[in-house]
This record gives sequence, C-alpha cells and structure tokens, in this order.
Amino acid sequence: MPRTERESLIRSAGNRLLAALSDDSFILLEPDLRQLTLPQGVVCYGAGDPIDQVYFPHTGMISQLITTGDGDMVETSSVGREGAVGLQCGLGPRLSFIRTIVQIPGRFSAISAARFEHATSRSAALRDVIVRYTETVWAEAQQNAACNAIHDGSSRLCRWLLQCADRTGSEQLLLTQEFLSEMLGVRRTTVTLLAQELQRRGVLRYSRGRITILDRATLETSTCECYDAIKKLSLRATHQPPPERGDRRAS
Repeated sequence: MPRTERESLIRSAGNRLLAALSDDSFILLEPDLRQLTLPQGVVCYGAGDPIDQVYFPHTGMISQLITTGDGDMVETSSVGREGAVGLQCGLGPRLSFIRTIVQIPGRFSAISAARFEHATSRSAALRDVIVRYTETVWAEAQQNAACNAIHDGSSRLCRWLLQCADRTGSEQLLLTQEFLSEMLGVRRTTVTLLAQELQRRGVLRYSRGRITILDRATLETSTCECYDAIKKLSLRATHQPPPERGDRRAS
C-alpha cells in the first residue's frame, strides 16, 4: 500500500488523538505504528512494569486500575478512541504505577516506547500533546475519585456505560457483570440488580456478556454530572468543541 494511502487509513480509522496530530507530527510516528486486534483481558502493563508500548485505541477500550492487597480492582480511568495509554514514555523510560488492561476488545495502533521517544525528541508538538493529555488523564482520575465517593451505584453505572459507548463508538458493549463490578468497585450482585432495573425500564438489554444501549437519552438523564465533566476533559485534550447534551451522533 502506498505510504499516503496507509497514512490516510490509519488516521481515519477512529483514534481522535492520532487524527488531531499535525501532519509533521504524524509523519514521525507513522512508519512505526502497528495495527493490532486485541481481545478482552490483555494486560498492557502491570503495576511496576516498564511502559514498553504506546496504545491508541480505535474501536476497543483500555482501563487503568488500582489493585488492592486483597486482589480487588477499581478503575481510575479508561481510554478509548479519544486518546492513548503510555504517552509519558515519550519523555524517557517510565514505569507504570497502575495495572492497564484491554477492557473492551477491538482494533488498536501501537508503537514501541523506544520509537515513540525517538519521534518525540524531534517534535515539540508531540511533547505538548503528551503534557496536555497527561493532565487530562489526571483530571479524569480525580473526577472519578469524587464520583466513587459521592454518587450512588446506579448513576455511576449509567456514567460508565455512556463513557464506554463514547469511547468505542458503539452502543453494543462486550462487558460481563464481573468486569462491571470490578470497574465500579461494587459487589457483583449490586451490578446485577442495577442492570436488571435499567433493563426493566427499557434503557438497555443485557445478555451473556453483551450490553446493548436501547435508550441513550434516558441513560443520560439517569447519570451524574461527572459524565459531562469527564467528556469535556476528553474533548479538550484533542481541541474538539463539546457537543450538545443529547446529541445522538457518535461522540
């Protein structure tokens, strides 16, 4: 495939951070970007592991998790087509402080840490992207911490489902109740009851690890203000104007 066609294919494949890069910045990355299809549960890095790859989701989603001494996990942030994980390695060798896994399977672009650092050393624009996006992730983690402490399980579940749909570009989500309970930091029986209530109201359909959002407008009215706050942070990271709430177009 000619290089110009390959560049166009990668940039239009769905990752908004790649699409937002200037042509000069993208040209530095493009020769080393690999296209991957990753299943659910793949560990990108464990806590304390070197960050050896940068992952740009196109249709899947990656979760960043804190694991307790008892083995319980709670999500601090998630990344889909709006961003990437591992960008900080562009500033030099870095260790991951948290467990990072593929939460929703899909297509990803990836580049080795060494090649990404090499490209970043030649581009002030890429370094600016790293700093700006890292600030966004930290702000999202703080918003999530506040949400987990203040808001009830039902509104948090609605927020998380909306974020998953936004970040994968699909209203059909491959998620088990076990994963949902880990991400929200609640018991599996609690997730079952909350999901059953949303299904009874016609908001979603749940079957064998697949959740389908049927009524997005009602889901949005049932979530907390953290959904809008986190969405605005993600859009700001790629300089996208925030859509009006209730806009049913892919966000």
